[in-house]
This record gives sequence, structure tokens and C-alpha cells, in this order.
Amino acid sequence: MKDGTKQQLKAFSDETVNLFVLSVLTGVFSGIIVTFYNILTVIGEEKSVALYKLVLENPAFIPVLFLGLAAGSLVIGTIVRFVPTVRGSGIPQTEGASRGIVPLRWYITLCTMFATSLACVFLGYAAGAEGPSVELGACVGGGSASLLKRNSMTKRLQIAAGSSAGFAVAFNAPLTGVVFAMEEAFRAFSPRLFVCSAVSVICALFTRNSIRPALGFEVGFSFENFVFCDFDAISYLYLILASVITALFGVAFYHLVFVVRKLMKRITFLKGIGKFQIPFVLAGAFGLITVYAMGGGHSFIGALASGGTGEITLTGVFGLGVAVSLLIIVAIRTISAALTIGCGVPCGVFVPMLAIGAGTGALLSVLFSGIGFSSECGDYLVIICMAVFFTSVIKAPVTGCVMVFELTGQFVDFLPALIGVVIGCAVGYMFKTEPLYEKLLSSYVKEEKLDIDCKKDGNA
Repeated sequence: MKDGTKQQLKAFSDETVNLFVLSVLTGVFSGIIVTFYNILTVIGEEKSVALYKLVLENPAFIPVLFLGLAAGSLVIGTIVRFVPTVRGSGIPQTEGASRGIVPLRWYITLCTMFATSLACVFLGYAAGAEGPSVELGACVGGGSASLLKRNSMTKRLQIAAGSSAGFAVAFNAPLTGVVFAMEEAFRAFSPRLFVCSAVSVICALFTRNSIRPALGFEVGFSFENFVFCDFDAISYLYLILASVITALFGVAFYHLVFVVRKLMKRITFLKGIGKFQIPFVLAGAFGLITVYAMGGGHSFIGALASGGTGEITLTGVFGLGVAVSLLIIVAIRTISAALTIGCGVPCGVFVPMLAIGAGTGALLSVLFSGIGFSSECGDYLVIICMAVFFTSVIKAPVTGCVMVFELTGQFVDFLPALIGVVIGCAVGYMFKTEPLYEKLLSSYVKEEKLDIDCKKDGNA
């Protein structure tokens, strides 16, 4: 009996206490690294916007700007060639590492992704911080398990937990971070995975919310200026139509990404490094057109909020009306995001994709308001379309639903958001598109010639 009790206590210590302590370490260090990373990206966006304004005021500097972008693209392209785990947003590689498919050299990947993605932000690229935040957190999780010499399953759990912590810190969205780990990173649910992710997220957010105020930064929701309203029967009809249109646009974007990938593979200049000049030079041109083409898209999404009045605060492009300006910005961001994924620029596309969906929703809201749609429901429609676009491309409906409310802090009628996300998911499956990150992971495994079954998920 005593021997049995000792064995049970030992098993409890090995399987529960140690895992809990490891998750705490992953959460705390993920919180520190990802918080400072996100603070630096905010500073980087501010500096790059100021630089582009200076160039616009002094056109003689335009050639210098493009020379700098061309040189920066070659440096970043060279780094990506030698450290492929930072290619793109890093989320597909993180998912592969959490499932035991992709080997993750955590120290090299962490330092490289931190530096290269931050450089993209300072150069004025349409770079999101959330994708790299996921990979940085995953690297911390993998590093914690490796340094403490844990087994492969524990390492995979910590990679998934770290990715959820990174996501949660980037958005200040704990529940979305936990759901993201299960629905997207690990593609499976288990009590151990939930506990590891939840503990890491809690510790990471406590760390984040201690550091940011100490440094003079706010602690709040990502898009808190949106005010939701209750939908009436007519508004639901507009919602369904907007969701279908946005989902179809998401399917079109999905196919555009892989068309761009095929075209980029044909560019062999400087062993393929030369292809990075295309997205960077275009990013420079787009940044000179409108400030909303720069950065991840937080400022653009925020400018779409009307505060429940129906009056979008977006500044026009070239002095044009709101509808035309929205069309231009959505087109620019669609091209930028497709080039980022297609070329493998080391920066996030998570928020840039949300920005495309939100911009589409705002455009439809403006158009619909002229034919009977209540403009007071425009804020909710914008955020729903943001989730619809995300769901049609990524195929993570639960994350999409939870994200609507956690990123805005508006916890109202859930039904409109649920309808929109279901439509987005259904349209994606109707056109038989694969989840974007899954497809990119499969492509990565083939390109890197990893001798591992891509369908190996395992159970945690």
C-alpha cells in the first residue's frame, strides 16, 4: 500500500507538479520577451511613420528610402535563407513544432525572428507583431523544456503553451490564446494541453500587465473603440450578405497567396534572395500613399470604429471619400499580405488579415447604409467581417468567435457573430480550401525535405 502511494505521489509529481512549474516558467519568460517585443514594434511603427512623413515633405529623399528598402530586403532575405524557421509569420513552423513535425532550434529562431521581424517594422513594412509573438512564445516553451531536459511530449506541450501565451500577450486576450493553442497550434484537445496553456497564459498576462504600466503603456483591449448594437431582423439580412461577400473575398485571397508563391519560386536572382525586393519596394510605395498601409493594421482597424455613431473616423486617401479610400487601402493591404506570405517575409500576417476583413466590413457597412442598413450597427458588422475573413482563410471558427468579443471588450448578443463565422467557415469548405497555416506547413515540410509524416498529430 505504501509502495503504491509512493508511486502515485511520484507520478503526480512528474505529470502534474513538474508540468505546472514548467508552464509557469514558460508563461513568465514568454510574457517578458513578447511584451518587450510588442512595445518595440509600437515604437518602430511610430518611427517609421515619422520617417515616411519626412520623406513626403522632402521628395529628394525618396530614392534614398527605396535604396534603404532594397538593401534591407537583401539582408533579411539572406537571413531567412539560412534560418527557414522564421520564414513568414512563423505560425506554420510553430504548429509543426508543437506536433513533433518540425525541429525547432529555439535559441536561433527566437533571436532571429525577434530581430528580423522588428527590422521589417522599422522599415515601414506592413508587418504584424502577433505572428512572431506566437513563435517567440513557442521558442520560450521549447527552450524551457529543453534546458530542463524534459521528454519530447512535454516539449511539444510547452511549445503549444508558449504559443498561446505569446498570442495572449500580443492581444491581451487570455481565452483566445488558450483556444488558439488547441484549435490551431496543436489541433487537438486534452486536459494536459489545456492546463499547460492556461497556466502559461495566466502567468504571461500577469507579467505583461505588470511591465506595461511600469513603462507608461496602457493595458487594455486591442480594439476598444468599437461599440456594438443589437441587430434587428433587417440587419440580419445585411449581415448574411456581408458575411457571404467577405467569405468569398477570403477564398479569393487564399488562392491569390498560392499564385504569388508559385510566381516567387520562379525568381532565382541571388539564389532567390532577390525576390524579397519586390514586397519591400512595394511596401515603400504603399507607405508613401497612405499611412494605413504601414504596420500590422491596428491603427487602420481602430480608424474604422465609429463609437456607435456610424461615422467612421478614417482619414481619406488622396482627399477621396470614405468608400473609395477603403477600397484603396483594402486593395493595398491584400497585395501586401499576399506578397508577405508568398515571399516568406519574416513578419506577422495575422493582424494584416484581420485588417483586410475589417476594411471589407467597413466598406460594406458604408455601401449598405445607403440602402437601409442601420449605420449604428456598423461597428459590429466591421468586427464580424473581420472574424469572417479570418475564419474563411484560417478555418479556426472557435478562435474567430471568441476573438470578436475579447479583442473589443464588447460582450453583447453572440448570435450575429456566430452566424457570420459559420458562414465564413461554410464558404471556405464549399470551395474546398485547406486551412492556410496547414497548407503552408505542408509546403514547408516538402521544401525543407523533412522526413516526417505531416499528418502526425499525436495525443497529449
